[in-house]
Amino acid sequence: MRIAIGCDHRGLDIKQFVISLVSDSGHSVEDFGCYTTDPVDYPEIARKVALAVAGGDCAQGILICNTGIGMSIAANKFKGIRAALCCSVFDACRARQHNDANILCLSAERDRESISEIVNTYLTSEFQGGRHLLRVNKIIAMEG
Repeated sequence: MRIAIGCDHRGLDIKQFVISLVSDSGHSVEDFGCYTTDPVDYPEIARKVALAVAGGDCAQGILICNTGIGMSIAANKFKGIRAALCCSVFDACRARQHNDANILCLSAERDRESISEIVNTYLTSEFQGGRHLLRVNKIIAMEG
């Protein structure tokens, strides 16, 4: 699976860690920045990742900023995107199983062990469909 990844300046260190996790899991990564600790505007990075996922160039995305909240808000502005801020393994599992999330948002303030567990759970969980598909379709219909 091809994964789009991006971060702001606060998430650079965690992004490098996540790239290793994703690559070690056998997935390919497209890195949309940022690449230094110089301040950047996170909505620009969220836009690049969201467009790569919505356009089908990447199957999933991962975004990282200080809290993960800003990236989640920005990414969810794009049609076809269901970005989920996940702070636990449970969140990551349900985001995929019930909401068919296609972008995982993370806080750069979490410890590496938690990040590893969240990312691995997100990447190995699958959408369950069924009654959840009906709900996801209602969300899609709201996009206009």
